Amino acid sequence: MDRHIALTGFMAAGKSSVGRRLAVDLGLPFVDTDESIVAAHGSVADIFARDGEAAFRACELEAVRAALDGPLAVIALGGGAVMHPPTRELLEARALRIFLNVPIEIVLMRLRHAATVRPLIGPEPREARVRELHAQRLPIYRQADVIVDCGRRSSSAVAKDVAARLRELGRLAV
Repeated sequence: MDRHIALTGFMAAGKSSVGRRLAVDLGLPFVDTDESIVAAHGSVADIFARDGEAAFRACELEAVRAALDGPLAVIALGGGAVMHPPTRELLEARALRIFLNVPIEIVLMRLRHAATVRPLIGPEPREARVRELHAQRLPIYRQADVIVDCGRRSSSAVAKDVAARLRELGRLAV
């Protein structure tokens, strides 16, 4: 493995749960950039409320850069990380980007049952807003190096699929 593995995808796609499992399977450290941001700056919702989205994206860029400067790892990104051009360019240069593609209906179900409030959609996710945001982001997500269709599969099954795809690409030893 010569590059970090960065998991991208829409909110509630399972990047953190798949990332944790994939890291264990590959024997690599795991970094969740949202957790890094919270540890350094407070909750994501508070950053958005206090300082706005631009300030949050600056914190996110800092967290992604720190993860990429560390040992090779599996990195779970926030759903909007790749929408920020400086972050996207850094990831393109230094990581193998894996898009976890989850059908919008599953995303909507997960968001409705999530305990976490997502600042860009609020405490009661409106379907129209989620679909709009998903449609805006999808073309950028699809620029990833690898696309994995997740469906309703478990994080363990998706992690195994990601590892298999990496082996097919010659990124992992068989």
